[in-house]
Amino acid sequence: MQTIYLVGPTAVGKTAVALELAGRLNAEIVSADSMQVYRGMDIGTAKPTADELRRVRHHLVDVCTVTEVFDAQRFVTLATAAIAEIQARGRTALVVGGTGLYVRALRQGLFAGPGRDPALRQRLESMDVAALAAELAQCDPVSFAQIDRQNPRRLVRALEVFHTTGQSIRQLQQEWNAPVTEPIIGLERDRPELVARIEQRIEQQMAAGWLAEVQRLREQGIEQNPTAMQAAGYRELLAHLRGELTLSAAIDLIKTRTRQLAKRQMTWFRREAGLLWLALKKHETAATTAARIAEEI
Repeated sequence: MQTIYLVGPTAVGKTAVALELAGRLNAEIVSADSMQVYRGMDIGTAKPTADELRRVRHHLVDVCTVTEVFDAQRFVTLATAAIAEIQARGRTALVVGGTGLYVRALRQGLFAGPGRDPALRQRLESMDVAALAAELAQCDPVSFAQIDRQNPRRLVRALEVFHTTGQSIRQLQQEWNAPVTEPIIGLERDRPELVARIEQRIEQQMAAGWLAEVQRLREQGIEQNPTAMQAAGYRELLAHLRGELTLSAAIDLIKTRTRQLAKRQMTWFRREAGLLWLALKKHETAATTAARIAEEI
């Protein structure tokens, strides 16, 4: 029995479509979202609601606390076990999410790269984002041109790989190709429509109590977890709570960075082997989209 993948940028509508598609395929959903694994990070990650979780069984949602580090290796281990369990019950595994690294690692195997150099890692982690980006631009312009320059974790890893191997992490990742046959569907919308959906969702998240959620997570120690701190919107709202940004400035920055995130996600998935894109119409229902996907696969 095949595993089916449903991917796309943030706010494109993956959750609603996945619920409909799961019903059609007798499937259970395996989340491929690097932030929905954290308990308490609910509103800001657009985590499925309690009703949605009851409607279709989900895996890899709420599996760790905000103080735990969760990475691609742990995702692959847990997702592989979940898929085996789902298929053992005679059901289909539907992997859904926008974290491209997790999807590729699960489909094609994990790109491990060289091991960590503790001394080098300590030096890099003591640097701020601007200094990391400047060093990467100088020594590895190929990676610099494609990387998220606001993500210190990725900047550190790219520099670590370069200084350890003398090669660009992008060059090594190009060798990370294994044959894949499982269906993978990508959802896309016209850019202006996607931007409008992103901004509307952020307003709804704020109205639903996102700031209070971030305050609770701050008290639980989220600021000590560099992985969880990369979640879109959380670091901006934490900056507001620390008095570094006004609330309106934080919200504007969240919208900007979420638009940038969606663009990066599209760029990543356009390089994904065997992906079939499905363009969604503005008023197309999730049920209609699910029916189109079912026909394709």
